[in-house]
Amino acid sequence: MLIGLLIIGLVSGVMAGMFGLGGGVILVPAMVILLGFTQIAANGTSLVVLTLPVGVFGCLEYYRKGKLRLRPALAVGLALAVGSWFGAGIALGLSPQLLSGLYGAFLIYNGWRYLAPLEWWRERQGLPKREEAEETAVDPDAARTVFLSALIGFVAGIFAGLFGIGGGVIIITGLTLILGFDHKLATGTSLGALLLPVTAPSAYRYWLEGQIDFSVVIPLAITVAVGALFGARVTLGLPAKTVRRAFGLFLMVVSARFVLAALGG
Repeated sequence: MLIGLLIIGLVSGVMAGMFGLGGGVILVPAMVILLGFTQIAANGTSLVVLTLPVGVFGCLEYYRKGKLRLRPALAVGLALAVGSWFGAGIALGLSPQLLSGLYGAFLIYNGWRYLAPLEWWRERQGLPKREEAEETAVDPDAARTVFLSALIGFVAGIFAGLFGIGGGVIIITGLTLILGFDHKLATGTSLGALLLPVTAPSAYRYWLEGQIDFSVVIPLAITVAVGALFGARVTLGLPAKTVRRAFGLFLMVVSARFVLAALGG
């Protein structure tokens, strides 16, 4: 089991560093599929792992490259902590089958957005394509930007508590679509926000229900931290479009398992 944990943590860390996540979007399905955790227990255990500073090495890489701004990251992180408390309460009141269905639908929606198959089709047809922003046009430290970052963080917190994730998928989607952050700045800012113990409130609620396996927390936290460093270096060297589409494909693959579980498969 230890080898499995180390592999899961390392892969989760690489994905976290690449895509600005806490790692829960990989940790949760991996624990359910490979280690036999229930959805609720995987959620709770993942949230405990994410309370630790597992993204610290990845954050340093983004900060050195100017792709992590502290004010919006702090606003996102603080609001996410509040939202995660409410999300955990919702999850603990749902049936496992319904929760699996919601999680699968959540992954499919975001996978489709990141994969952007219509853009691929337009490119194959030689039609004009939407350009990916390589630099952020707005001021990331402006008061309006910080305020909207907090709103995005609160919504992300609901999803974090509900699905046992860090909330990075929602954070990045909000920062890019609502605030116009370029993908790499959104990724670094998300990872910076998740460096704070933002999932502690929701983890506490899972702990009260006895839904946390502390024996796996430390091996996962260490390997996630190491993997995040490599993931950050990979992303900073790739075009934004390549990163976005790779993540979209990953989400679509993972979503299939949860949809089948919801259907009783």
